[in-house]
Formats: sequence, structure tokens, C-alpha cells
Amino acid sequence: MKEDLILAYDVGTTGLKTCLFRFSERIELIASSLEEYPIYLNPDGGAEQNPEDWWNAMAKTTKQILNDPNLSKHEIIGISFCTQMQGLVLVDENFSPIRPAFSYMDQRARQEMKSGIQSGFCIQGFNLKKLLLSLWITGAVAGSVKDPIWKYKWVQTHEPLQFKKIKWWFDVKEYLLAKCTSKAVMTRDSAFATLLYDSRKGKGNWSETLCSLFGIQRNHLPTIINSDTKVGGLTQEAASHLGLNENIPVFGGGGDASLIGIGAGAVLNGDTHIYAGTSGWVSTRVKKRTVDLSARMASIVGVNEESYQYFGEQETSGKCLQWVKDHLALDEIDLYLEKKKITDGPEAIYESLFHFMFDSIKDVPPGSNGVIFTPWLHGNRSPFEDPNARGIFFNIGLHTGKRTLIRAVMEGILFHKRWLIESMEKKVKTSNRIRFVGGVARSELICQTLADITGKVIERIHHPENAGAFGAAAIVAKGLGRIENFEEIKSKIALKDIFYPNLSAKKIYDKNFQIFKSIYWKNKGLFALSNETIE
Repeated sequence: MKEDLILAYDVGTTGLKTCLFRFSERIELIASSLEEYPIYLNPDGGAEQNPEDWWNAMAKTTKQILNDPNLSKHEIIGISFCTQMQGLVLVDENFSPIRPAFSYMDQRARQEMKSGIQSGFCIQGFNLKKLLLSLWITGAVAGSVKDPIWKYKWVQTHEPLQFKKIKWWFDVKEYLLAKCTSKAVMTRDSAFATLLYDSRKGKGNWSETLCSLFGIQRNHLPTIINSDTKVGGLTQEAASHLGLNENIPVFGGGGDASLIGIGAGAVLNGDTHIYAGTSGWVSTRVKKRTVDLSARMASIVGVNEESYQYFGEQETSGKCLQWVKDHLALDEIDLYLEKKKITDGPEAIYESLFHFMFDSIKDVPPGSNGVIFTPWLHGNRSPFEDPNARGIFFNIGLHTGKRTLIRAVMEGILFHKRWLIESMEKKVKTSNRIRFVGGVARSELICQTLADITGKVIERIHHPENAGAFGAAAIVAKGLGRIENFEEIKSKIALKDIFYPNLSAKKIYDKNFQIFKSIYWKNKGLFALSNETIE
């Protein structure tokens, strides 16, 4: 019997996972394949990727999945994407990149941001006129050095010959949509992430005012579409590259910040979800635009036009655990604590993290014997914006061992999630039950610790590391008319298990959490001094 299959590409910071879903009563994952690629970090704060790495990873993983004789490319009814956001892919008229893509992590454009929005009469560190216009028009402000506006302006300043070649400003997903369909479009959530989008009711397009205000060439910005819009059919050239049939419908999809909540099933107003992958965030679905400049939180435009996502981001989340795996859990001859050899390959990080590393810390008591870790290995965005913030191990003693340090890292990541929740609740109410997704949510220990630290009931779906791909599959189903509205998606996402807080452990965490927050404020000046550029 013919099945309805959906192909979803989850394009992350360090790897692309292709997921094949069966759509029936539930959205069911039936196959996946992962291909890793590098991100190039430069001493000056640069973070770049080669867009061809994403395109080639799509081809390799698609062919690996369809190599299974039980799966047929003829049953694929649609394609979509969930991708990292706030990248900048500048291409020419042939959709060829004119330079490497900027990752969302890129921090080079400090001077561009300073002259662009931090000069003149300021409030909260921002030029008053530009701040008020940005908040009125788009509901947020380009207040981070990592925002795409400043990357664009950096190219204009530092690479003027390359800047002249620009035809289109794309994000990661938009580049891949162009490769698949030869169409230059941008979904609303990606357009909002540029902070040049007019999100007021009845508007929903590029703001000529903001483009003029920040010196952006309006003709570089593509046509805006909805996430469930069919962009086009897969071109012959793209189909050949991917090993698929020509003319398969390709839908707009969304960025990870938009679709992971959808894939988590947090689709009703008031629903909160937490994501912990390479980066992390807390997000609550709300009806109205809300902004908190002091906490660097704002309502973002997602894939559902009828609501917003009030959003606070953590720059390095699971990335801290990868750092632990690479530099703490492994010793100098590449043997794990228990002398178990870790194999190479794309699943090595999951094997080491979830089969060995967390098992080794299960007997370390909650609170890590008073050791606290700050998870700001590449700066931070919310509830404070500080590219200079870094990681600290606090309160190490003579008897502190690796296992305690590893558990402290895990707890530090989750303390920051609690900080985001508490900052969020100054403006909106978070839900008592929170959906927890991302690669980090594969660990039951982390799920339980998150419940203990936050005092919230934590719900986990099947395959939480693929929540974004689940969301992309749901977008295809909605675009094809198989799902009538976004609220219906909740019934299509199966819940796996629930974790309730341990109140005795929470008492310990309450104390450590207060110290955790103080560590940043007491060391803010030292972070700046330690990481300032010496001319």
C-alpha cells in the first residue's frame, strides 16, 4: 500500500540531519541520516561556514536513507526545512555565494553595531530614535552584535568589492530553497530575524523605513512567503543532485526557533518549551508582541501568523557538553574515564555523552558538592547581552574530581534555563508543564535535573533531538491540507514521558542558583577586561 512520506532537512550548526516521516494518525519518524560539517571560528570573533557543505550534506544523507529497499522516493509527497537562524548568506544572481556564510555566532561587527545603533542620544545603550522606530515597526531591535544587519554592514565596510556582487540576502534555509527551486524567497520568521520586517497588523512586509534607517539596500531582500507556502517543485538539477524525483513540492519551512516549538507540540497560546541543542532557549507562545530590553527578550514572528513566540536565547547550551566531551571527559590519549574507547563518526558525540558520560556522574549528588559552572563559552544573549562572558568553574576544592565537574557543567546549562524562565515571567506567564526538546533532552538524568532546578513538570516527546524536523514535516502536512490548523499539530506529536520535580533536590539548587547569577554580575567587568582587544 502506498504511504505518504515527508522529507525534512534539519540544518544545524555542526551537522545536517535528514529525516523521513510517515504521515498518518501521527507524524512518525521512520529513518534519519546525519552528516557533519565544520564551522570556522576566527580569532577576531568570526564564525563562518561553507554553504556548499549544507547542500552536499543534503545529497549524501538523502541517498543514504533511500538506499533502504523498503523506502521509495516515489512516495515522498513533500519536502521542507528546519534550519539554524540569523545566518547571512550573500549570493549573486546565480545563487552562488559571494563569500562564506556568516553563522549566527559571528561577533565581528562590533564597530558596525556601535556606529549603527549605539551612538547619539541613547537609552538602554541604544540610539533613542532607532530604538523606538525598531520597536514600533518590528517589535524588537537589532541589539546584538550577532544580528544579521551588522554582518551585512561589516561586508559593506570590509569587503566592498564582494558587496557589489550581492543580488540576494538569504538566511540558511533561503539559500537551500533557492538551490531546490531556483526561487528567491524568505519565510516570515526568517524575515523577522533580520529585524527589518514590519510585524504590525496589516503590514507583514519589509520596512522601507528601517532599511533606510540602517542603510540596507531594499533590492537585496527577497519576496516574503508563509512557512506552509509551496515555493515550487524540485528542479531537475536539484532532483539529480539529491537523488529524488523532479517536481516534488518544496515548502518554505522555518528556522529552528520557529519550528522546534511546533515539533515539540507546544502550539497552544501559553505553551512553553525549552530547547537544548548546540545553543538553547526558552520560548512561550503569546498572542501579543512583547519586549523586555533589559533582559534582551522579545516576541518573535514564527510560522503561525496568529501568535508570537516570546523568546530568550542561551548562546552555548549543548555546545558546553561537547566541550566537556572533547576537553574534560577525554584524557590526552583519547581514552574515556573508564578507559572505554570512543569510536569516530557522526554519532560519536551522542555515544560518548549519553552512553558513557552521564552514566559516570549519576552518583554525584545534586548541587555537585557546591561546584558551579557558568555556560557562557561564546558569550551570551539573554537575559544579558555580553559577547565577553565566559565559562567559570566556581568553588573547586582538593577533592573535586572530573565527575563533579561534568555534573556541574550539566547543572550550569540548566541554571541558565531557569534564569531565562524567571526573566520571562516578568512579562508573560510560562506554563507549568514544559516541553523539553533538543539533543540534550535525550538524557533522562538531564530531564529530571531540569525538573528539579526549575520546579516545573517536564514533558519529553519521542526523538526530542529531531523536534525541528517534526515541525518541518508538520508544515508540509499543513501546506498540503492534511492538517487544518496549527493547534491540530499537538495531537500529531506523541508524548514519551513526564518528569516531576524532586523538592528536596530543588532546595539545594535554589541556593546554587542564586550564587550562579551573582557570578556573572560580580565578574562582568573582569570578563570585559580579559577579552578586550589589545591594539
